[in-house]
Amino acid sequence: MNIAKYFWNLNDRALKEAKHILKSPQHPKFSERMVTLLSRCDQPKEVFSLISKEEFIKAWPGIKSYWVKLSRESDFRDWWETIYEQLLEGSNIKNKSLKGEPPASFIKIGALIKEARIKMGLSQKELAFNTGMKQPDISKIEEGKKNVTLETLLRLCKILKIRKIDTDI
Repeated sequence: MNIAKYFWNLNDRALKEAKHILKSPQHPKFSERMVTLLSRCDQPKEVFSLISKEEFIKAWPGIKSYWVKLSRESDFRDWWETIYEQLLEGSNIKNKSLKGEPPASFIKIGALIKEARIKMGLSQKELAFNTGMKQPDISKIEEGKKNVTLETLLRLCKILKIRKIDTDI
């Protein structure tokens, strides 16, 4: 892969160094270079030509932590988080931060939101736009994997015309 299209601000020497760094997750600048690459690249195939999927899974928590320090919100980070979660589901690698199944109440509310969204003919992206949220967050809410504030829940219920949530869980 020609990384110059993602690291246009680096000279030839720095480009060679960046390619070396991207193949060495233990390198102190690895997370910094990966954040630059991932914030400019939406082609997993290209990323995984530099780093294996297994190495990406292992390195993602550190990359994400570094990225959050740089910017509290990032659509690209959310998108790569989704890629990470999909890879993790299909791998034999255990993520120590995963804590089992989401609470039954989250799953029930998520299913209610998904049902109402589909009934209204809205895509996750459209619902996200209407609520001022991001599509990956809507997906996580519908799966019961995201804890939401009461304000967010009320906003979703208003848009989806949900008048009652059964609390018998």
